[in-house]
Amino acid sequence: MNGGLPLIVVAAGGTGGHLFPAEALANALRARGARVDLATDARAARYGQQFPADHTHILPSATFAGRNPVKLARAAAVLGFGIVRGIRLIRKIRPAALVGFGGYPTVPPVLAATLVHVPTVIHEQNGVMGRANRLLASRVTAIATSFPSVIGLSPHLTGKSAQTGNPVRPAVIELSRHAYRPPGPADRFRLLVFGGSQGAKVMADIVPPALASLPEKVRRRIDLVQQAREEDRARVEDAYERAGLAAEIAPFFADLPARMAAAHLVISRSGASTVAELAVVGRPSILVPFPHALDQDQLANATMLAKAGAAILLTQDQFTPQRLAGEMTELLSAPERLNAMAQAAKSAGAADAADRLADLVMKVAGLNSKDR
Repeated sequence: MNGGLPLIVVAAGGTGGHLFPAEALANALRARGARVDLATDARAARYGQQFPADHTHILPSATFAGRNPVKLARAAAVLGFGIVRGIRLIRKIRPAALVGFGGYPTVPPVLAATLVHVPTVIHEQNGVMGRANRLLASRVTAIATSFPSVIGLSPHLTGKSAQTGNPVRPAVIELSRHAYRPPGPADRFRLLVFGGSQGAKVMADIVPPALASLPEKVRRRIDLVQQAREEDRARVEDAYERAGLAAEIAPFFADLPARMAAAHLVISRSGASTVAELAVVGRPSILVPFPHALDQDQLANATMLAKAGAAILLTQDQFTPQRLAGEMTELLSAPERLNAMAQAAKSAGAADAADRLADLVMKVAGLNSKDR
């Protein structure tokens, strides 16, 4: 211990879906008087200086992908080395608890903690439990989930699971205080389109021809913000210019949560953080799950919002210019439906997820969970 403050280790990989909720939890734990360290792999080392942690610990990790026996053996060896390094680290820093956010970079630190009898929690952001969390679930002290039910969570493990929601960044919490206002007949219609590294190309292929096919008076109403890869940017900008659409195109938006809050409608993939932020901010959406994920986690996430009435779910084979234009035409003429979708999204959100997860972690660690 340092100055009497308990230490919690947060283990998270290098994607936003894992790091954003981990960052939100770290802030909530620090508000409760705990110190926080980050355990991650070398690929995510660049996040170490941005993450609200006292120290960042790099542990070797690898992903089991494909069926090549040589590659699988190599991955197992790397993970084994990471676990040994993790055990040494845990014995040295003696944390009160360790929290893992899924993905193979969390396997070495979480397994190491269980082997030296440190209390552990894993958090599942998606509607279907990932392979790494399935591997760890039977060994950890507690399991936190974003959704009421999670595909792949064994029934005999539900006794140690708790729904906390998926923690979102403080900026998203702040933006959630801005109520949704549906557009009036003469108002501009603010549309946000993004897809991340696995979705920007399909958005560049489908959205421009869909919007170009709308009647001119409808196109003239739209204020569009769209993420496009650098290699797609010129053709996307040209398509919108020819269609007479006001569009801001960029490969990345640092203020994406603020743009989400300003939008009347969002078209996007359905990663865990995207779905959580849409729900907390309370914005209607058209969701197109990434179709090639082994666990189909994005489909499960989108289904949850669609069942709540908060989103329109289009699988990628349904996501055509004609189908999107039809959905857009209906929504543009039905502000009351947009408003109902926004309210449904808000009802599905968990703005206090970081606090609920922090309380669970503090309880598992045997610490006082009240803010200091």
